[in-house]
Amino acid sequence: MVSVLSFKDFKSYSMRLGILALPILITQFCQAALGVVDAIMAGQVSALDLAAVAVGSGIWLPLFLLVTGILIATTPLIGEAVGQNKHDQVPHITQQSLWTAGVLGILGFIIVNLMPNVLGIMGVPANIQPIAAEYLHGVSFGFPALAAYAVLRSYCEALGRPEPVTIISIIGLLADIPLNYIFIHGLFGMPEMGGAGCGVATAIVLWINVLLLAAYTTFTKRQQFASTRFFYSFTAPNREQITKLLKLGIPIGISIFFEASLFSLGALVISPLGELATASHQVALSVTSQLFMIPISVAMALTIMVSNRFGEKNLLAVRQVQATGLIWTVVIALVCMLGIWIFRPQLAAAFTDNLEVRAQAMHLLIFALAYQLFDGWQVNIAGILRGMQDTTVPMWVTLFCYWIVALPLGIYMVRYTDIGAQGFWMALIAGLVLSSILLTLRLIYQQKRLGAQWA
Repeated sequence: MVSVLSFKDFKSYSMRLGILALPILITQFCQAALGVVDAIMAGQVSALDLAAVAVGSGIWLPLFLLVTGILIATTPLIGEAVGQNKHDQVPHITQQSLWTAGVLGILGFIIVNLMPNVLGIMGVPANIQPIAAEYLHGVSFGFPALAAYAVLRSYCEALGRPEPVTIISIIGLLADIPLNYIFIHGLFGMPEMGGAGCGVATAIVLWINVLLLAAYTTFTKRQQFASTRFFYSFTAPNREQITKLLKLGIPIGISIFFEASLFSLGALVISPLGELATASHQVALSVTSQLFMIPISVAMALTIMVSNRFGEKNLLAVRQVQATGLIWTVVIALVCMLGIWIFRPQLAAAFTDNLEVRAQAMHLLIFALAYQLFDGWQVNIAGILRGMQDTTVPMWVTLFCYWIVALPLGIYMVRYTDIGAQGFWMALIAGLVLSSILLTLRLIYQQKRLGAQWA
């Protein structure tokens, strides 16, 4: 793959990749940082509040990623239209995605409000359940907003303008800190909710984000938006376009759900070991989740770049973009591995003052270090395949690797052996390695297929 790439091409594609990926990276950091802020501020209340927020996050975040994963199919669809120079199709694609977002947002609200009923079945300790349930109820009100925001974000990024999303994400993150403080401690007449208040604060931030982005896309005079206004002549739901979106998006959403739930369900799997083990897992997961924002941002940028070349039916350019992205994937992973190893004590200390939680988190971070390369590799291969509108087979690969192999292995090692919480992290590594191998084989196959089809 690298043989098709000259240094000049690598430099050119790297610059374009950086221009797209950097704002996306800041956006991803801000979104992930909402969870980190929740963990830090809940942890300052008590280890119990931190454990409850960890359990609640482990339930709603996979659903959040499922919904946004379905809706980010808007990105390759718009990217293909742009690559084919059919800008007039962009408003229609966006409108139909927004109709879909409305339905998914309401369904998400209902499901999250029902989830506290199964906390006991999941084995969550009784003292954690009430706080986790209250947290979930609060955050559920943000689901319609996050669904609409996913579409507007895809619209901006697919047009090559991720900067507005980045700025608004920064605003949302800055707003989350005082909002958390207000609802945790009951300021300005609000109820004192403890860690559960983070859920209400997150819901308000999600609405702030979508309203600001809607206002921007409505009133900005930038050419990319002015020529693709989607709010004029808003069309009724179109079955053909929505079906196309769902056919592409449901496998993306399910794939992301399988992977994210594997990580997030760790808190539920580990919770019978006690609040200290659960809290230390959440600290280690928060650190690695922040680092994961780097490769996933590159993957999202690769989806945009590959979808444009896919629309042009330019296989050489597709392969050059792929090679550029994967070279940077390896470099980024090695830097992250070095950073985790050097700064483990400082990273753990940033989340908790509890020395026992800190020590356990530092130990788990050694396992997190081990899978950085494979995690970055598989997510970028998946991003490339999305740009080629290949999502169904990657979905089955993800199902097999994460839910058939890694999750049962993690449950067994944590609950039926003396290995402890680290057993779940060992299972994560196994799933990521297997996923990397299978998705790479799928990409090689797709390259050969397109070579024959476009010849």
